[in-house]
Amino acid sequence: MRMTFRWYGEGNDTVTLKQIRQIPGVEGIVWMLHDVPAGEVWPMDKIRHYKKLADEYGFHIEVVESVNVHEDIKMGLPSRDRYIENYMQTIRNLAEVGVKVICYNFMPVFDWLRTDLSKEMEDGSTALFFEKAKIDSMDYRELIRMIAEIPGFTMPGWEPERLKQAGPVIEAYQSITEEDLFRNLEYFLKAVVPVAEQYDIKMAIHPDDPPWSVFGLPRIITNQENIRRVLKMVDSPYNGVTLCSGSLGANPANDIPAMIREFRDRIPFAHIRNVRVYDNGDFIETSHRSSDGSVDIAEVVRAYHEIGFTGYVRPDHGRHIWDERCRPGYGLYDRALGIMYLWGAWDALERVKKG
Repeated sequence: MRMTFRWYGEGNDTVTLKQIRQIPGVEGIVWMLHDVPAGEVWPMDKIRHYKKLADEYGFHIEVVESVNVHEDIKMGLPSRDRYIENYMQTIRNLAEVGVKVICYNFMPVFDWLRTDLSKEMEDGSTALFFEKAKIDSMDYRELIRMIAEIPGFTMPGWEPERLKQAGPVIEAYQSITEEDLFRNLEYFLKAVVPVAEQYDIKMAIHPDDPPWSVFGLPRIITNQENIRRVLKMVDSPYNGVTLCSGSLGANPANDIPAMIREFRDRIPFAHIRNVRVYDNGDFIETSHRSSDGSVDIAEVVRAYHEIGFTGYVRPDHGRHIWDERCRPGYGLYDRALGIMYLWGAWDALERVKKG
């Protein structure tokens, strides 16, 4: 596996490239242009700037997360073709700096959803928390206000300008079914995957987080069967999945190691993190250690090792520990600990393999 680390850029991240460079085994940063609205072409000058920053510390920028998909594409509106053309041009631009994977999602309106960004745990650390009953009863505008109050950071998927239009968009989605969303995704993939293949960039769809409907919106990247269906829409190695153990793991019915083994040739990028799921449907993000959560991370790593995984991986959301003040879920310390847990499990399997 090829270890990477998500970095939000100069002035937008408490973690520095110098600090990331000191985490053993990290070879690249996972990045995006946060100031380019969904649907617009990523300009070459900004793309090259990120490459220059990464080059100074010996990192590659081969994984981008995310080139966001415009809502008109998800909704299947007549204007989608213009946004798809822009998406394809962004693919071409990214190829010029050596990008190999684009992680994206197809979640309507909202990206990831949590009800508490700093829920205190038993040990005094804090973490992202999802309270199912609260989501089921709250107004979506309350959630938007909560995210908007986070000082000093852009929150991908929660851009204020876009969410100002959330009301009408949510209303429009009431007539869109899951089958409609599948058809609109297929239309998008049949357009962009041939371009991605031409430029040697793999598209890797991220699961919905959490993997079920919220606020009455359709969600489809939620389980093994649906991922299988998406991969069959365009049967190409350039149509893949970002297998996220945390997003999918919020539903205990999802068997992550089984997915790894089935989709082994279609996982160019993996997010590995743990969640503790409660009987009432709530969940909180924990350390990577298997016994701390509901996802057996050691078994997840075993499955990747078993298939000879050579794709990119990163530790996903971490707790906020040792009084670190950071972007919710994206501090330095717990993600660095997560990397060392993943390397420890991987190295142990390597030693067993070599006898």
